[in-house]
Amino acid sequence: MPRENTFARRLRERERERQRDATGQDEKKANLTHEQPLSVDDMLVRLEDDVRKLKVEFDVYFNGAAKRPPYDTKGRVETMIKRLGDERNFTYAQRYRYNSIVARYTSFRDLWRRTIQEREEGRGLVAQGGRAARRQQDEPHLRRATFVCTDARADVPTVKGLYDALVRAKVQCGEPVDDFSFAQFHRMLAAKTDALKQRLGCDSVRYSVYLEGGKVSFKAKAER
Repeated sequence: MPRENTFARRLRERERERQRDATGQDEKKANLTHEQPLSVDDMLVRLEDDVRKLKVEFDVYFNGAAKRPPYDTKGRVETMIKRLGDERNFTYAQRYRYNSIVARYTSFRDLWRRTIQEREEGRGLVAQGGRAARRQQDEPHLRRATFVCTDARADVPTVKGLYDALVRAKVQCGEPVDDFSFAQFHRMLAAKTDALKQRLGCDSVRYSVYLEGGKVSFKAKAER
């Protein structure tokens, strides 16, 4: 009987060791799976989601439902922007998407910074409205931004400048820009420019972005 008990005890100990080894291997596999780096597309999706979440959190803060600005989420967004900004293997579509997300975030950030500054200085909504009107008078680019486009498909910097001006104007007027991507705008503007050049018999098209009656106006005319 003592030998049988010793033998059984050794079997139990070996079984426990085998289970511990199996558990340790499973944990290592889980950690390896968890530590797999995100793809560029995954990081872009995460960045876009975080920018959207950040906008909601700032809206909640400005409405008085949160005690402090969402600086943690803002820091996470800026870290991801910097990480993606160092990426050297973007495809053309990924670069467009990244630029459009960053432009949207930049417009939001500027608006948030001004609003927070006004809050800290203790200025009310009426004064804010008056200051917004004065800003439009003091800063002509907020009233009207113009861009002359000859080949919208090739002249990406001009199209990007027009897109940024349009996003800033929309944000200032409180219009949504979440679904307004640069790639979408570029395709639309290229088609519009080609059509206008053919219809108006001109070599270039002048586009204007300005605020009128609290709304964004986006107009085009022939550049002679």
